[in-house]
Amino acid sequence: MDDFTKKRIIKIMDNYTKNKVPKHIQNQIRLSYKIRGNNITLIEERPAFRSDQWVQLEIAQFRLDQNKWKIYWRDSKKKWHFVDDILPDESFEKQLDQVENDNMGIFWG
Repeated sequence: MDDFTKKRIIKIMDNYTKNKVPKHIQNQIRLSYKIRGNNITLIEERPAFRSDQWVQLEIAQFRLDQNKWKIYWRDSKKKWHFVDDILPDESFEKQLDQVENDNMGIFWG
């Protein structure tokens, strides 16, 4: 991923994770993300039981492959799987919308 694309993705993801969760419940749930190479992982965080730590659950992963973004979901064994029903697309925003809308009930169980 080139620097321009990375900066654009950071701006999109910063805005998305900041505005997705309503302010009045941000002490109970929050969203974050991490970028590693050509992969962006969307993460849900919740307070751990009887602890001041936060537990992270990886929701979806976006992978840039041949200038198209592919979406992956993670199983209970922490293995990533390509979502066949969502076609790879050049638009990161379109793919983020696919995860947001979650028409198949894969991401936001």
